[in-house]
Amino acid sequence: MKLYFKILIICVVTLLAFRPVKKPVQIFLIGDSTVADYTLDSGYMEKKFPLNGWGQVFQPFFKKDSLALVKNLIKSDSVLIVDKARGGRSTRTFFEEGRWAEVYKALKTDDIVMMQFGHNDAAVDKPERYVNINGYKEFLRLYVNQTREKGAIPILITPVNRNYPWKDGKLANVHGEYPNAVKEVAKELNVKLIDLTQLSIDAFTSKGQADVTTKYFMNFDKGLYQGYPNGQKDNTHFQKEGAIAVAQLVFNAMKKL
Repeated sequence: MKLYFKILIICVVTLLAFRPVKKPVQIFLIGDSTVADYTLDSGYMEKKFPLNGWGQVFQPFFKKDSLALVKNLIKSDSVLIVDKARGGRSTRTFFEEGRWAEVYKALKTDDIVMMQFGHNDAAVDKPERYVNINGYKEFLRLYVNQTREKGAIPILITPVNRNYPWKDGKLANVHGEYPNAVKEVAKELNVKLIDLTQLSIDAFTSKGQADVTTKYFMNFDKGLYQGYPNGQKDNTHFQKEGAIAVAQLVFNAMKKL
């Protein structure tokens, strides 16, 4: 009987040892400064803290017990966030600098590419990054089609709103026709879409201008942080609380895709 149990234990251990291990699904984030992970830059605490992109705080949303909530997208028991977003980049400059080529090379079947551009594409006063609506849509099509070439899943995201313009306690779209352009490409190519522009407008409005300004965005007095001795007035980029709030919006939207 003892021998029987020993053999049984050996068999079980052997089976477990050779059980195929699911590789983690990689979620690649491509986009601009509002998505970027600043901890990847040297001297982050001294130079840029408390600056956070929503991609910087996205990994904790993908714990094992929460993966069941996005099983419609992810067929693995683990996820690795690969944040390739970079400040100041538009759809065009992200491609021209070879950043997309790096992502494309690394993509594997069932990986996910989440793309959120628009802040810099719309910067008419900065020709080195500006991309008109037609060009914007062309680069989004390129990213979508090449993602699919690798057997990966593209997800288009409209640009997260800035902390303006406010009127009568309500926040309005600041990105003109760029959010609609993303929606048009999503419909044209049958791509999964997260309308982060509207989601963030609604969430920030609900939170209220005063709280959003001081707790979500990079607005604070001088002397608080080493990298900003004179303080900061920035209604585009996030502190950690704001980044987490936006990441939560994105994750909640993924559940419904």
